[in-house]
Amino acid sequence: MADPERKLLYLIDTYSLVFQNYHGIPMMTGPKGQPTNAVFGFTRDLRALLDRKPSHLVMCLEGGKTDRSTQFEAYKATRKETPDDLQTQIPLILEMAAGHGVPCVSFPGQEADDVMATLAVKGAAAGFEVRIVTTDKDARQVVSESIRLFNCRSGKTIGPEELLEEWGVRPDQVTDFQGLVGDTSDNIPGVPKVGPKAATELLTRYGTLEGVLEAAAPGPDAIEKSRVLNKTVRANLADPEHRKNAVLSKELATLRTDLELPMTWEDAEISVPDHDRLLTLYTELGFKRLSEEARDNSSDAPKQITGAGGYVRRKRGEQDDGAKLDAILVDTPEKFDAFLDDLREQPAFCLDLETTSTDASRADIVGWAVCWEDHKAYYIPVNAPEGTPALEPIAVLEAMRPILMDPAKTVHNQNLKYDLTVLLRAGADVATVGVDPMVADYLLAAGERSHSLDALARRHLDRRTTPISDLIGKGKDQKLMFEVEVEEVTAYAAEDADVAWQLAKLMREKLEAEHLWELYETAERPLIPILAHMEHTGIALDVPELERQSAEITARLEQLEAEIQDLAGREFNVRSNKQLQVVLFEELGLPIVKRTKTGPSTDAEVLEKLAPKHPLPAKVQEHRGLTKLQGTYVDALPKLVHPDTGRIHCSFNQVVTSTGRLSSSDPNLQNIPIRTEEGRRVRKAFVPGEPGWKLLAADYSQIELRFLAHYSGDAALVDAFTEDRDVHASVAAEIFGVPLDEVTKEQRAIAKTTNFGVIYGQSSYGLSATLGIPQDEAQTFIDAYLATYPGVRTLIEKTLSNVRNSGYAYTILGRRREVTGLRPKYIGQMNLAERTAFNAVIQGSAADLIKLAMIAVSNRLSQEGHPARLLLQIHDELLFETPADRVDDLAALVTEEMTAAMSLDVPLRVDVNIGENWLDAK
Repeated sequence: MADPERKLLYLIDTYSLVFQNYHGIPMMTGPKGQPTNAVFGFTRDLRALLDRKPSHLVMCLEGGKTDRSTQFEAYKATRKETPDDLQTQIPLILEMAAGHGVPCVSFPGQEADDVMATLAVKGAAAGFEVRIVTTDKDARQVVSESIRLFNCRSGKTIGPEELLEEWGVRPDQVTDFQGLVGDTSDNIPGVPKVGPKAATELLTRYGTLEGVLEAAAPGPDAIEKSRVLNKTVRANLADPEHRKNAVLSKELATLRTDLELPMTWEDAEISVPDHDRLLTLYTELGFKRLSEEARDNSSDAPKQITGAGGYVRRKRGEQDDGAKLDAILVDTPEKFDAFLDDLREQPAFCLDLETTSTDASRADIVGWAVCWEDHKAYYIPVNAPEGTPALEPIAVLEAMRPILMDPAKTVHNQNLKYDLTVLLRAGADVATVGVDPMVADYLLAAGERSHSLDALARRHLDRRTTPISDLIGKGKDQKLMFEVEVEEVTAYAAEDADVAWQLAKLMREKLEAEHLWELYETAERPLIPILAHMEHTGIALDVPELERQSAEITARLEQLEAEIQDLAGREFNVRSNKQLQVVLFEELGLPIVKRTKTGPSTDAEVLEKLAPKHPLPAKVQEHRGLTKLQGTYVDALPKLVHPDTGRIHCSFNQVVTSTGRLSSSDPNLQNIPIRTEEGRRVRKAFVPGEPGWKLLAADYSQIELRFLAHYSGDAALVDAFTEDRDVHASVAAEIFGVPLDEVTKEQRAIAKTTNFGVIYGQSSYGLSATLGIPQDEAQTFIDAYLATYPGVRTLIEKTLSNVRNSGYAYTILGRRREVTGLRPKYIGQMNLAERTAFNAVIQGSAADLIKLAMIAVSNRLSQEGHPARLLLQIHDELLFETPADRVDDLAALVTEEMTAAMSLDVPLRVDVNIGENWLDAK
């Protein structure tokens, strides 16, 4: 620990930490589709360092082309170029550092290591305790009692004692050590066959590199033999070329400590962050928690902050015009009658229900909040604390029903689907849905992390809304809404209704101004009540079937554990990552693929790479997959069955994915694994909810490839779909140059993977990993594909050019996704931003299509009074339940509406299957 009386200086090896975070954190994207994982990780690390309370902190950087590269051309020549997706993040990291007041220091011709060494030595001389944040071995030469290395991941430090324990040398011998051993990461040669143990022994005997070389000069027998100093090592130490390289290696490893740097210690003092500057950056990057923190600490003066959809900040409690909200409590029949008289005169209003639960399928109404005038809203309690006046729930519902069902009345609200689902549970419905600000904001800024009422109020109205926790509390003391004093609920509910009402008007104006109103009107607004009805209907579950599956999985897991332990040669906890690390890398001697802060990684990617080398990793993969399947679905789904309906009622989310696709939650039925037999069998438990009924699944065939053909106009692709050929086999025939009827199963699989790889902008590295083939072979497939289908390459170039010029990727219906970070020219492989842009067009258009199909099918079912019910939407598939005697006409109806939902330059094909359960209907 640092002496509290001394100053504490942290020095960061900036690019080393940047690379750690880029490779250690899964890819993340911001609101504009820009990569953000390295920025996020580095910000987290910097904040963690600041939490250690240093008095001074400096970020050290390279100073361009270094003197070492001039001295030794091969120096660091094996380093790969900085990936494009990382390159674009570096300026953002430097901006973040500037926002924290942290200086970034470099020196022309010198590396960050030299800057750190100079500052460390000068800092120690100036009385600092110094911590160098690096994993670079070179920095070990400057450690001392007051200079230690600090590892961000492990939290451990290295000083002279730890250095002696690990390498067996003193700090002043580090460059001698590296002169002998070399450094593969920097391409420093050292002396061949001289490893760490030999170097330690030599330096223990002879003190310095020069001493070793002097002792070895007469010949290979001059140095006494030992277990590590064999004949080859001794001969290499006597070889003139190797001796020359040893001296050069020591010079390359020696850090400068005498640089005249353009900074003072005052520049490095910890200062108060520029929260306004950080707010701008964090908003742009979509870092919600950090944005909130920066906003709470920023200055009080209102200031426009530019983000994906714009961001405005104002003091808590202020409204845009200073008006005070008039929250009117309607708690007597007389007040309610007067309220109804006024409401019947309104063509549109906002309705926001207060309920007993966030789960709409289990929620009862506590009160009704209604607003049709800015800064004035009504609250009608129907459930309140004992002794508090409240109206009778059924009477209020019956009085409101005809108003809600009047087609001339338009109902708005934030997350309106929730209120519709609650009303359906209560036995009511809404005829005309209006503007849901949440969905509207999603169309305006699909990449935004949050479309909550509070986020929208801040972004568009300069307002903060009251958190629900202020009303009901948190944790074990949390109340239900009907337990809160009515006066408090009235103020809270009226505020929400007022904000939603104002947002609804404003969002329509914004949608119209941005030419997005038609998209909302035709695709999103009609979908809201459809999704509400789907959530209300739910889907029946065969619980005994899942119990049987669970028992089978348990038996298989036990069998797998025995097989894994047998392969390991001993018993161990298969679920323990730490114990698995020991088995894989120490006892079985398998290669370490990558590391984490807790040791060698054993994640899915690592196990997949190790599987060809030993059978144990594949068994562990299967064990993990089954464990996850059992915990996430097989054992979890029965617990979600509604006690009243006997069905599962998941929530369909309209504003989560950036491409426009729907997602589901509680449970997420979109992600049921179907690659394994056990995963597919889970679908067997989804059954019709009525006796004598069937399930019907209708799935668009290869819809994203059809959009690729439509947009590209590539003759070969268009012909394949027009002639209803197997498009994957057709592609295989083209790129392999074989007749269609001679395409093998393996060739078709490669073509299929390449097809989708092109859509998702997969690199040759990614394709090689997917197919398990060399990277150059994967690149050959990609090149052959783009050469065979030139229209696809042209489409990619055109799409990226359009996005580059406009800042947006647009779908077939005009849905947009803001994307930045595209390079000036398409060079054959896409970076993350380019993949995001192209995928937004193709997958987003497919999302447009399935939404139109859902609307068309639902309207037709309603018009014809067909008893079938739409239950689920999973990717490009719709799942219905229907009486068995209506299966045929449902199949015809669904096929007709889905194929006619949109007109493309290639025909749409729908595959329809019928079964007693979801698995049989696939």
